[in-house]
Amino acid sequence: MGCASLWLAACSLQLAAYIVCKMNDWFWIMGVYLVPAYFVGSIPYGYILGRLKGIDIRQHGSGNIGATNVWRVLGKTWGIMTLFLDFIKAPLAMTLVFRLDGLLELDWPPYGWQAALVPLIPFLGAVLGHNYPIWLKFKGGKGIATSAGGLLWLIQIPFLMVLVVWLLVFGVSRYVSLASIVAAVVLPIATFMFYPDESLLLGLLCFLATMAVWRHRTNVERLVHGTEHKWTKKKDVTTVEQRGES
Repeated sequence: MGCASLWLAACSLQLAAYIVCKMNDWFWIMGVYLVPAYFVGSIPYGYILGRLKGIDIRQHGSGNIGATNVWRVLGKTWGIMTLFLDFIKAPLAMTLVFRLDGLLELDWPPYGWQAALVPLIPFLGAVLGHNYPIWLKFKGGKGIATSAGGLLWLIQIPFLMVLVVWLLVFGVSRYVSLASIVAAVVLPIATFMFYPDESLLLGLLCFLATMAVWRHRTNVERLVHGTEHKWTKKKDVTTVEQRGES
């Protein structure tokens, strides 16, 4: 599955090269960047690592393929591996795009809002691939780790501010979901403080924040009803059916 994603990403890059050679237009150049980034982001590392341990992670814990559920079900080592692999998706996708841009020596205006889209489109593609992987019927993670990797690549100071907020909320509440939701809401505000004129960046981050909150909607319901599970170090191998979660 992971090899297939990388293969499709490579094929997408080849297709991008062909299209760019045939149609030297910035709109098409930017458009084809989304596809390989999506396939890079769509590699479901949490699911793959679960299979290596002999389980379908979607049938255990919360049923999510993200690092939090992998950590709870499989333990610290596997959780950290999933976190790292999901974290590097966006930087890897953006690196591929920059490599493509350099190899093809694209002749399009490297200034203004067109240039600002270069890192943002693969960032978005990686998060969409993580959240909606084609391999798992478009049922993926919640995009927090993947978004964090892209943020560290693009905007280090706002990223650090949001990370501090996440750690504070998690430290007080012990709810990973609540910390992630609050961090998502704070993200556009923190970014605006340092990049008030970057409308495209702010628009993308508002979209990603909204998507992150939406992906946590079941967690919000459980938080409201007091049934959300706090973070514990103990492995949780109960199935989704036993918990009644989705």
